[in-house]
Parts: sequence; structure tokens; C-alpha cells
Amino acid sequence: MRLLTLRQADGRTQAARLDGDDEGTAFTLPFPSVRHLLESGPGWAATAAATTEKISVTREQIGLLIPNPEKIICLGLNYETHIREMGRDVPQYPTLFAKYARSLIGPYDPVVLPTASQKVDWEAELGVVIGTPCRHVSPERAKEHIAGYTVINDVTARDWQRRTREFLSGKTFEATTPVGPYLVTPDELPTDLDLGIECSVDGEVMQSARTSDLLFDVAAIVSYISTIITLVPGDVIATGTPGGVGDGRDPKVYLRPGQVLRTTIEGIGTLENVCVAESA
Repeated sequence: MRLLTLRQADGRTQAARLDGDDEGTAFTLPFPSVRHLLESGPGWAATAAATTEKISVTREQIGLLIPNPEKIICLGLNYETHIREMGRDVPQYPTLFAKYARSLIGPYDPVVLPTASQKVDWEAELGVVIGTPCRHVSPERAKEHIAGYTVINDVTARDWQRRTREFLSGKTFEATTPVGPYLVTPDELPTDLDLGIECSVDGEVMQSARTSDLLFDVAAIVSYISTIITLVPGDVIATGTPGGVGDGRDPKVYLRPGQVLRTTIEGIGTLENVCVAESA
């Protein structure tokens, strides 16, 4: 099942389910967003599968998948290729940081390059969306609490990331992090999550890897975070990026206004975002 959040002409939003593989047709759901659907309770999947009004969908209507999630938790240093290119040691535990909801944008919205940063970089990532609450869940049971998967680009202001030892300030600039376009339920994907992940800038492939190369896999991540805090429906987890970021290149390369950032995960979908300069 593929779920999405649609923008309405009156400014409201509505959850919807894709009609099979037809990306131009969907069924509306009686919730304002996918987050609200997940929060409706453990029967959310049955509700989403029930047939409702069939509508045509344009790309411009597809909005932010999970508006205002309670938590956005991200991992750094979770692919060995990225660890090596950044000159870091392999971590013993997951490297966690957070984002705030204002950093998130829809799958086709412009990425705003902040005037305060001259080193804005790309980071293609597999996103995990929580479907049912969990605390102290074991790795063996962790996947039972996952609603599905999505695509994220953890666009990062490297100069701000390095101002201190903490990552946060470089990771949560407003309107920089595209998410979507769909939530794809686990039954649609291979159990080992061995998916191709790719990021290109103006058509040039910068990152190309497999999500199965994660240092800490999805079950381990969910279990680890749930030991710290209760995960709730609609929480978003970004699982880390593979090698190929601009900051790891020689010479280093960063995003510029007018460039097109394209992020794809096999079997899930594609983000396509034009980079724009922040307005004064």
C-alpha cells in the first residue's frame, strides 16, 4: 500500500491511497494527513485499504507526507562509505540527532538554501515512519511498529554543523529537508530492505548505494531509540546517508541556486527539488 498527503485548493490537506501502480489516481481517506491516519489507532491499515472516493492526482498536489510529526530523529555515520569519506571512526552506538518540523518540505517543494551558509550539502536517506507506539522494544519485534518507509534528503549546512560538536544547527535550517512522496508499507518491499538508493544533482549521480549497507539496520535503530523515548505514530526516522556527499569530495562541492536535487529509493519513490536562494 502507498499512502500520501494531498494539498487541497482551499489550503487544507487530505490523506489518500494510491490506486495500485497508477500514480495519477488515488482514493481519498477520511483524515487530513497520513500522520492523522496513523494516529487513529492500530486499525489504520484496514481503514486505509477501504475503498473511498476515487480522484485524479497531479504531482503539484502531493504535499509533505507527515506534517508536524512529534519527533524527527536522524542518524549520522551509518554507512561505512560515508564514515570513511568524512574521516570518522566507526561508531559503537547509533549517532543520533534531531530536526524540527519547520525543516521539512514536500517531495517537490523548493529546497531553500540559507543565506547564512555557503556549504549546503545533500544526503539521500531511507526514512522510517512509526505506525504504533513502542517503548523498550526488542530488535526482533521492532519492525512490527513500523508503518512504512519513505525517501528523505537530509540537506545539511556543513559550516553550521561544524560550529560545535553537536550536529543540530547544521541539520534543521527551515525548509531544507524533503520527505515523501509516499509512505510504502512493508509488505510492498523485500524483507531485507536491500534497495538501491541514489542522489543526483542536475542529472549527475553523486550517491549510489544499497540500503542493506546500513551499519545499524532499521530494527536495531527503532529498538535503540525506543530505549530512550517512546516512539509514537507518525514519528519519522532518517537512517543515515551513504558515501558521495559534496563535503567528502576533493574538491568539495555544494548546492547552488537553480540546481535540481533528485533523490530516489528503489521501490519507494523519488524526490525532485529545485534549490532556491533564501529570500531577504
